[in-house]
Amino acid sequence: MRLIAVSLLCALAAASPAQSSSVATQSSSPSAQDINAIPAFDNHAHPMLSPPDDATDRNFDALPVDSMAPQTDPAAYRPDNPQLADAWRALFHVDLSTPLDATGRAKLATARAAVKAREGAHYSAWVLDQANIATMVANRVVMGNGVQPPRFLWVPYDDALLFPLDNTTAADTPDRVQFFPLEDKLRARYLADVHLAALPATLDGYLNRLVYPTLRSQHAGGAIAIKFELAYLRSLNISDPSPADTPADAARAADIYARYVHGGVPTPADYKLLQDFLFRTIALEAGRLGMAVHLHDLAGAGRYFSITGVNPLNLEPLFNDPRFAHTNFVLLHGGWPFVHEAGALLQKPNVYLDISQQAIMIPARTLATWLREWLELYPDKVLFGTDGYPYSDTIGWEEATWLGSRNARKALAIALNGMQQDGEISPARAAELAHMVLHRNAETLYKLPGR
Repeated sequence: MRLIAVSLLCALAAASPAQSSSVATQSSSPSAQDINAIPAFDNHAHPMLSPPDDATDRNFDALPVDSMAPQTDPAAYRPDNPQLADAWRALFHVDLSTPLDATGRAKLATARAAVKAREGAHYSAWVLDQANIATMVANRVVMGNGVQPPRFLWVPYDDALLFPLDNTTAADTPDRVQFFPLEDKLRARYLADVHLAALPATLDGYLNRLVYPTLRSQHAGGAIAIKFELAYLRSLNISDPSPADTPADAARAADIYARYVHGGVPTPADYKLLQDFLFRTIALEAGRLGMAVHLHDLAGAGRYFSITGVNPLNLEPLFNDPRFAHTNFVLLHGGWPFVHEAGALLQKPNVYLDISQQAIMIPARTLATWLREWLELYPDKVLFGTDGYPYSDTIGWEEATWLGSRNARKALAIALNGMQQDGEISPARAAELAHMVLHRNAETLYKLPGR
């Protein structure tokens, strides 16, 4: 992979992937080339299955964004983004200029098809190889052909467990009108997995016969975390009963569930109370099982996405609750535009963040400004990520992964260079921080064996 060279005063001797995880000596510092040579742990992406199953794969997201009301796309996602030509050249060895005309689209499709035919079931792993990603966290409904451990680690979706009642009042935007039937479909899948024909009549039954068995099954299936796209469905403002969920709070949630599980529409206030109770219950169980909790935390896709509702400060009462001391939370996408608020929350011992999607959407020099701020304050809490995703026919998950990796590494080089030039860190510390962001922080967070 090629990046614009960014000097960091001194360069590490070129290292092989097998050597790249060793701590640098005091007399060396990572250059952009060295950073490119470090195999990365991608904390968040949506890889597609290998051929031929990729043609019909829709399990890369519980809530695909391709049917949402149009938004004003960031420049990086527009068809005239000149960086796309770099990705096409690197991945498929085809020289094209943006935006593609009909002939260019046909050439790209032919070149991509040739690589897929050559790689077959290895295609998804091949994509990782091109971006020098050793391991990718696959945020998918289910895993499948070509997307399997050890190269891909699973993170499933659990929003469907938060919304067991009639969602008429919750479906308050055109996008949410489309989303809740998808959540109903996923919850029906979870019901079938535990051999239930219908939702249990009581909240206790719902937890013990569906929620807990689903979480245990996900953990047994290799899940290292669970994912919530909650910000697409409602605000991240999760209420925090003080000092804890009292018997009265639990009784009220149970009453709301029992009253409406077989019919009727709950009031928004009642339904939110139940959702918040279920979220806290699921997060506690995830922590008990050793799974982290991933949260979408960035201004999301679609005209109707609530940017106000995704402010990560909404989550501070949850993070402050001592009951969640053993549940680790990861703010996916680094909270943009609330990047300083997200960074401040790294003060909480159980909070981490990654730069996925920002690595595609935000130019490297801009991203480097708050990446440097985070590294100056909480360097052991920052994770590499791409958010490789099939955004369109010209920005597939392959291009997104490649561009995200290139941009993230360039931003990291810029940030470390600035810190070293200002005398904040030594060359050895710069090398260490590069490895921490690119893989070590994630390996520590997920307690990955043999890493």
